Amino acid sequence: MTTGRPTLAAVAARAGVSPSTASLAFSGAGPVAADTRERVLAAARDLGYAGPDPMARSLRQGRSGIVAAVIGERLLYAFRDPVAVGLLDGIAEELSPLDSGLLLISGDASRAGPTPEQVARMPMDVVIFAMCGRDDDALLDHFVERGVPIVAVDGPHRDDVAVLDIDDRGEARSLAQHLARLGHERIGVVALPMLLDGRRGPMDDARRAEIGFSDVRERLRGTEDVFGRVPVIEAATNLIEEGEQAAEHLLAAATPPTAIVAQSDLLAVGVLRTAESRGLRVPEDLSIVGFDGIETPWIGAHVLTTVEQPIVDKGRTAGRMVAEFLAGSRPADVRLPTTLRVGSTTAPPPRPSP
Repeated sequence: MTTGRPTLAAVAARAGVSPSTASLAFSGAGPVAADTRERVLAAARDLGYAGPDPMARSLRQGRSGIVAAVIGERLLYAFRDPVAVGLLDGIAEELSPLDSGLLLISGDASRAGPTPEQVARMPMDVVIFAMCGRDDDALLDHFVERGVPIVAVDGPHRDDVAVLDIDDRGEARSLAQHLARLGHERIGVVALPMLLDGRRGPMDDARRAEIGFSDVRERLRGTEDVFGRVPVIEAATNLIEEGEQAAEHLLAAATPPTAIVAQSDLLAVGVLRTAESRGLRVPEDLSIVGFDGIETPWIGAHVLTTVEQPIVDKGRTAGRMVAEFLAGSRPADVRLPTTLRVGSTTAPPPRPSP
């Protein structure tokens, strides 16, 4: 009988082999005869030995085998967002051959992101800011101080991180120019969250100054490059239901917009639902545009006018950037191409009643 946690040395002694041979039998990293490996594994079973301590192994190798993906919101919300799911799927696909596991670090019930204290003891080789990206995020400074390499998807944009993004401002401008060419002048915006604090509703000057996410800020700038200052309703998170509520604000105005720019396709679906519940025809009475290019089976025969971004390939690219960090080099920043897709949800504005 043994006391305490069984050791590899004890397994080796019981199997009648050297500790190095026992280690190779567990790792499969070297030539060990089949009968020797089975003898080592049988000794381990007898002693209740589960294998080498992964933490000790990571210290010896200088790697933990863990890549962390930071998601600012609860997983409940992230997994309802096709963009988040596609992005994480692409990341996981690239990490699989690297012998690295993907650790998801999410926010809590109040939508507050993880704190430095929560991640201080977590070992990780690289961190991906996957569904967040505030330039002043304390978590970002924490990882920089620890010397953990960072891949930032859509921000934060800083010199000490590798950034993967798209031209949010340019593509939002293209959507706005499309609406302007159709003759629209009264525009409303349904915006993604400025901060992850659960706030929703009209965005005033003070709230504009608090915009923490570069994609939200740049998409709004792109729209206002064309139309100037426009009414903005902020959603609390990227869900269809939030788009429905935001559209109620815009369409209840004394002079409602003839076109609504939603900063995501999910929000655009919500806008369309509210418009139709009010008896408005899309696009004859109201034009709607989105952003992302996801599948939108909820809107029937409509084809959403939107910007298509390569969501899964974005995740794969983030994974390849991680691989470069693991190989000891800093990857270059990457900007992926996007495509403006004109669908059936935009048309010239309705003619004024005589």
